[in-house]
Amino acid sequence: MRHEILDDAPAAPGRGALVRFLRAPLELHSYTNLLFLALAFPLGLAYFIFLTTGLSLGLGLTLIWIGLPILALVFAVSWGLIALERQLAIHLLGAAVPPMTRIEPSGPRGFWRTVSDFLGNPVTWKGMGYLLIKLPLGIVTFVLTVSLLSISAAFLLAPLLSPLGLGVLEIDGVVWSVGSPAAAVACAVLGVLIAFLSLHALNGLAWVWRVLACTMLGSRRFAEPLAPQLAEPAAAG
Repeated sequence: MRHEILDDAPAAPGRGALVRFLRAPLELHSYTNLLFLALAFPLGLAYFIFLTTGLSLGLGLTLIWIGLPILALVFAVSWGLIALERQLAIHLLGAAVPPMTRIEPSGPRGFWRTVSDFLGNPVTWKGMGYLLIKLPLGIVTFVLTVSLLSISAAFLLAPLLSPLGLGVLEIDGVVWSVGSPAAAVACAVLGVLIAFLSLHALNGLAWVWRVLACTMLGSRRFAEPLAPQLAEPAAAG
């Protein structure tokens, strides 16, 4: 009886957290995070150029009415880009992003009702803000990702580069000379540790992006079901 009770006891929370920490390099999710981080800068640059050019051109030409269709096009394309970013966050980061709009029964909707719902949707404005801030955050992400991965690769490849006479590492102006096999192996071991810590640091950076995506690319109020409407009383016969 005592043995059965011990077998059914849940694992210690600290042990579970340690196991998750150690197995991070073996999880596919860590590498989908890296793919998202690698795409952040080029996508952010493209979004920034599109939005700044389109909005400035559309607003500048509103006095002669040509700017209105330009602005409409910019908003329509931005909505598609927001939807793209939402899917990237869901599939690469594993983010539980709320819906962008409420799913309503299909039916005839007037033009002005559609425009009003679109402009009154908070995701329209939060999503465009997300597209704009992706460039500065993407630059920070790019610098951190490239720096951490480069340092890890330099130490890990030391045993292979040392026999070729390339066993010299230079990081932030500090030159590390790898002149012996023992030093090369020590660099490789240090490289494994640096790579492990770098992967966790980049996973933490991906977590920041995941929080931003959940906050700005959807609205939790759209995930709530509509309140049932009371049926209108039948007209008296």
